[in-house]
Amino acid sequence: MSTETTPGKQVRADAGAPPSPGTSGTAPAGRGGRGAQGGPGDGGLQAGLKNRHLSMIAIGGVIGAGLFVGSGAGIAATGPGILLSYALAGLVVVLVMRMLGEMAAADPQSGSFSAYADRALGRWAGFSIGWLYWFFWVVVLAVEATAGATILNHWIPAVPQWVFALAVMGVLTATNLFSVSSYGEFEFWFAGIKVVAIVAFIVVGALAVFGVLPGTHAVGASNLTGHGGFLPNGVGAVFTGMLTVVFAFMGSEIVTLAAGESAEPEKAVSRATNSVIWRIAVFYLGSIAIVVTLLPWDSSSVAESPYVAVLKHVGIPGAAQVMDVIVLTAVLSCLNSGLYTASRMAFSLGRRGDAPKAFASVSGRGVPRVAILASVVFGFVAVFFNYTSPDTVFQFLLNSSGAVALFVWLVICFSQLRMRRIHEREDPARLTVRMWLYPYLTWATIGLIGFVVVYMFTTHDGRTQMVLSLAAAALVLVASAVVQRRRRGSAKAAEAAGSAAGAGAAR
Repeated sequence: MSTETTPGKQVRADAGAPPSPGTSGTAPAGRGGRGAQGGPGDGGLQAGLKNRHLSMIAIGGVIGAGLFVGSGAGIAATGPGILLSYALAGLVVVLVMRMLGEMAAADPQSGSFSAYADRALGRWAGFSIGWLYWFFWVVVLAVEATAGATILNHWIPAVPQWVFALAVMGVLTATNLFSVSSYGEFEFWFAGIKVVAIVAFIVVGALAVFGVLPGTHAVGASNLTGHGGFLPNGVGAVFTGMLTVVFAFMGSEIVTLAAGESAEPEKAVSRATNSVIWRIAVFYLGSIAIVVTLLPWDSSSVAESPYVAVLKHVGIPGAAQVMDVIVLTAVLSCLNSGLYTASRMAFSLGRRGDAPKAFASVSGRGVPRVAILASVVFGFVAVFFNYTSPDTVFQFLLNSSGAVALFVWLVICFSQLRMRRIHEREDPARLTVRMWLYPYLTWATIGLIGFVVVYMFTTHDGRTQMVLSLAAAALVLVASAVVQRRRRGSAKAAEAAGSAAGAGAAR
């Protein structure tokens, strides 16, 4: 494929590999390093994302459909103490995002943490975490496509669910294939709707909590301390609840991948990193606090759909329909971002020789079409299994990708420990974002994530997810070893051929 690049608007691709067929630009300065003169590197991806796109991607990345429909299970299991679960999980995300922001601001890459792991920990780490992350998101594509199709089928029962799933995947695939700016524009509006909805929910809910709305009365702390107390199921339930919410934060890192396709990636990453604290505090803690303060945590309506329960309580007409629209928007947003994220990770792996070279080719609009199509094909296959084998094959896919978020966060932590020293040695001025209390907070974060990993083995569902995810990770590690062995064999063969040719020429 040919490329058309605009001087000064081409983004950094992952270093460590020569320009692939279908790309143009100067070769990067060493593995994981910047392009020539510290400017945009090669790869052909275009800087088509505007600041407003990145702002909404950063904000919307932490608001998934799981917040609206999945939080009920966490509240039912933990009670009002679910706020502590969200706070602990949010703390981990804030710290991990700070570490990732440090690396991404210093060296924006299309593969983000996978590229940093490649340089900091070794090729095996970049290969493994990159493919596991790709696998996570293509499974998410199937989950979200099915969720969206379920809502649409509820509205129009005459059309089969699989038709809606196919249509939704097809439309968003076409959007991503067209240009990165079209992805950014779609995500801008999807995220905007989610933000407006959650802010309106918090405002209306707060008015109801204080009895300002007609038909409501001030509830005080009665629902927080009554019905068994703040921790009705004990302190251990806080950590059990944490397992149900920790994966809801997966997606906050997307902005570090997307920033590479903007004109000012360093500024975009810095803004996103600095704002992650208030984003989690407002959207997650704020909205969940409204739910558990306004309504009894053990209410069946809260367990089923906490946000619908609140809207019905304050007298919003058609509360279920309103929430369906919001959830559908969140689903489409997640699908859109999931396809983008999976394709950029596949592109990055292709650039570094850890995936087929075709993955690294780009269209004239700077879009990695092969990487997009490969990702969506797997997504379609997963959707197929969701309809034919929901309790076997698809459940296996879900469980084997369930702990990938924890693996990604651990890799980010260990990569930052090494990359900080590398950046301080090479060019300290690049560290425009720095991890707080380095290296102590980094190690503390590793310990906290390690605790969550261990705690997962204490529950049946968590144990199943962890065992299958570790099996998937082991499989990818074996594949990495095979690829590295073949790469070394090819390098030795090429070196031997070159030596033979040189000797022949000398004679």
